[in-house]
Amino acid sequence: MKVLVVGANGQIGQKLIELLQGSDKHEVRAMVRKEEQAEAFKEKGIEAVIADLEGGVDELTDAAQGCDAIVFTAGSGGHTGPDKTLLIDLDGAVKTVEAAEKVGVKRFIMVSALQANNRENWNDKMRPYYAAKHYADRAVEQSSLTYTIVRPGGLLNEPGTGKVEVGQQLERGSIPRADVAAVIFHALDAAHTFNRSFDLVSGEQTISKALKNI
Repeated sequence: MKVLVVGANGQIGQKLIELLQGSDKHEVRAMVRKEEQAEAFKEKGIEAVIADLEGGVDELTDAAQGCDAIVFTAGSGGHTGPDKTLLIDLDGAVKTVEAAEKVGVKRFIMVSALQANNRENWNDKMRPYYAAKHYADRAVEQSSLTYTIVRPGGLLNEPGTGKVEVGQQLERGSIPRADVAAVIFHALDAAHTFNRSFDLVSGEQTISKALKNI
């Protein structure tokens, strides 16, 4: 399938694109905000499209034309305030869902946050972020898309281990970004992950085995 990666210039996005580019069963298109970012991908032989999550749905629809799947791994970043969190992590995600439905993309993977589905377990210092993720996830669940919602714990810039734990009520934990990207890659065409959501942290099971047990 052809996969549009929204948030391609982010760390998870870049690692996922590497996996997709090296795959013999998927193609990839990187969605970025800036011309220089697009050029950097094109220099590596990766198709890239420029679109802004703060723009209109039609802009995102154009970006998704011809794709079979969308992975939303964009985020406003820890240095921004609640306003950008609202515009990117919530409204940007919802607009991407709307664009997917308009253009006929069926497969959608959302990168959320650990326990975003349970208000009682939100981090008090990041409540606007968790609220944005919570309602963006709801929009995905209520859409017509074949979705998977991945809720990773604290993100690490360490080499991936290929060993994870998935579940619905996981304790706080962390996981390398490389392993999050690998889980997304494995989930794309894994039917047992369709219309499912799960927490994700480092663990003892291989990715393929863990995903089969969700």
